[in-house]
Amino acid sequence: QVQLVESGGGLVQAGGSLRLSCAASVRTFSSYAMGWFRQAPGKEREFVAVDSWGTPAYADSLAGRFTISRDNAKNTVFLQMNSLKVEDTAVYYCAAAGRRRFSRLVMDYDYWGQGTQVTVSS
Repeated sequence: QVQLVESGGGLVQAGGSLRLSCAASVRTFSSYAMGWFRQAPGKEREFVAVDSWGTPAYADSLAGRFTISRDNAKNTVFLQMNSLKVEDTAVYYCAAAGRRRFSRLVMDYDYWGQGTQVTVSS
């Protein structure tokens, strides 16, 4: 069983930055593709970014502002978010995929964290 715990969310003004962290309790962390998703009120959960074996991929609309990285020695994946916009407000979820490497689909992820709230004010 894999447990994921996100942290780092909060309230920030538009144009600001936040760094989310996700700590995983699993011995084979490096073998998982680690993704970030977000869900705004009334909307479906959407793909943000994924890191697979150190190679990142991003939602087209977010590349250049968001950066995903991981520290396999600490079983942690990060999401650096810069130039935040009001429309980035959402609950951000960390997820782990054991089989799919670069999936952008919610269904392909095996484990999920509880989410962390990010609120961007104007």
